[in-house]
Amino acid sequence: MSQTPDQAPSKAKATRFSPPVAVLFDAYGTLFDVYSVGLLAEQLFPGHGQTLSVLWRDKQIEYTRLVTTSNHGAHYQPFWNLTRSALVYAIKKIVAPEESTKTSAQFDQNYGGQVEKLMNQYRHLSAFPENREVLQALKDRGVRTGILSNGDAGMLNLAVKSAGLDGLLDHVISVDPVRKFKTHPDAYALGAQTLGLTPEQIGFVSCNAWDALGATWFGYQTLWVNRYRLPFEELGTQPTRTGSSLRDVLDFFPTSS
Repeated sequence: MSQTPDQAPSKAKATRFSPPVAVLFDAYGTLFDVYSVGLLAEQLFPGHGQTLSVLWRDKQIEYTRLVTTSNHGAHYQPFWNLTRSALVYAIKKIVAPEESTKTSAQFDQNYGGQVEKLMNQYRHLSAFPENREVLQALKDRGVRTGILSNGDAGMLNLAVKSAGLDGLLDHVISVDPVRKFKTHPDAYALGAQTLGLTPEQIGFVSCNAWDALGATWFGYQTLWVNRYRLPFEELGTQPTRTGSSLRDVLDFFPTSS
């Protein structure tokens, strides 16, 4: 009996037990805690910090999809710009609905200071505590590592330096050159092109389920880091592996007894 498309094994599943030779990490939400801005948001907008930080993140990702899929990317903007726009939207919706009818100049006069403080905090997001340990372990095992992120180069380089990860990553790859955000295949292709490897030879690690799914569809061996005990996307495909911390990436590389 012939297999239906749903039954046919994916490339990721076909190579599931062949250890990758390199690992790429998503940055925002995976290496860097995007919700660590919530404390400052609460200080600036008492009673709204957590809600604001969640909406800010959701709108940020929504904007990446809008500018990637609309008009063949004609409305592309760098991730930093979209991050600021998403923050302004979140403030208007949650903190100051009356600002929605005002000009940008009026909004900046009333809330520009808070926006700049939060954006500056975004440049220096808290890193998850196991980052250095895991990256050092991969380096010790001779595994090439890198970041493949929606963030533009300036954001990423500053975040890496701020987190003390200098020297532990072989590559910091931004999707900015292709002007398409993940989950567009051209964004994921940058990783394979930069490393000079096939997708099946690369492990991709993300805490974002949608990102882990997109990378799996592209052909990477994937680890979804489910820090928050959430269900995976209900679209018929599972990641190669699921874990609860970055340390689970080491399971791709069995050690000899």
